[in-house]
Amino acid sequence: MINKLIFDAPFNSLSFGNVSYNFLRELFKKKDLEVIVFPNGEQVDFSAFQPTQEFIQKFQAACQNRLKKYSGDIPTLKLWHINGSERKLTSKQFLYTFHELDFATEEEINIVNSQTKTIFSSSYSNNVFTGLGGETDKITNVPIGFDTDFCETNRRVSKDTIVFGLMGKFEKRKHTAEILRLWANKYGNNKNYMLIACITNPFYKKEQMEAAIYQALEGKKYFNINFIPWLKTNKEVNDLINNIDIDLTGISSAEGWDLPSFNSTCLGKWSIVLNATAHKDWATKDNCILIEPNGAQNAADGIFFHNGGPFNQGNIYSISDEAIIKAMDIAEQKAHTYNINGSKLKEKFTYAKTIDSILDIVNKN
Repeated sequence: MINKLIFDAPFNSLSFGNVSYNFLRELFKKKDLEVIVFPNGEQVDFSAFQPTQEFIQKFQAACQNRLKKYSGDIPTLKLWHINGSERKLTSKQFLYTFHELDFATEEEINIVNSQTKTIFSSSYSNNVFTGLGGETDKITNVPIGFDTDFCETNRRVSKDTIVFGLMGKFEKRKHTAEILRLWANKYGNNKNYMLIACITNPFYKKEQMEAAIYQALEGKKYFNINFIPWLKTNKEVNDLINNIDIDLTGISSAEGWDLPSFNSTCLGKWSIVLNATAHKDWATKDNCILIEPNGAQNAADGIFFHNGGPFNQGNIYSISDEAIIKAMDIAEQKAHTYNINGSKLKEKFTYAKTIDSILDIVNKN
């Protein structure tokens, strides 16, 4: 059993930062394990969370003493993109990463095979890589868990209105424009329905963001679509989830897990989810409203995905308008009922289980 572990990860308010924070909280609970932290990124930012003073003290000590306690034979758990993970702090590196597309390039496969072990967040990514040349003894998958800082509250926008929620940055992969268009055509300016859209893309300039929304809504205004800015804290995200009845974020066509949709489902909300990619590891017909893809399309969008590069090449799934509209109809019937099976996901997927599984892999290698 190892007694020391280097944790190389980003600490910010983005998805990777959320996972890093929860990984580290669980690692700090291991009394017989000394964790040495190497922050990956320009700066550490815990402003999205509510860390305890004990956590902050442990984090500071684990960072400040990292160069004194560093040794090349200590195993490293690295949480990062495949791109950049060829850089290793120690001889034994365990990479935990997310991948979304249906293809893996030679460069990606080589980096993955060069790790002591690559741990994907989903079985979908595991299968993509092993099917295209990834070494089966070098690749596995472990799911992430439910963040216990999220909780159910009694907050509601209105008991008489069915409230839909759409989260995640505006992009082609997430079908943001199509979801907005379809929802507006079906429910726009109907006082019985509301859409809360938290879809600001931090990589867009303000005018780009406004133009994207204008185009998606064909220049029309709707009083029942509430666009809210990027939420800075998880507490605000938790409030948003508790104020909706139906989550639309899971209509995304390619995900490494899909935290907003997963968290909404865990909190008893009904999520419309594409039955593909990482969704298949947690979303079922009993805890979500599943829709099937009707094909595939090139992931290239000229912003986040570009053809011909060494990373992120492949396809995303396509979805018919009819399938989305039908799912919205079904969701309406469930809107004001509690999703009991969805809430059970909190017990099935926990960060404690995630870290236990990862440490088991480290100890066996």
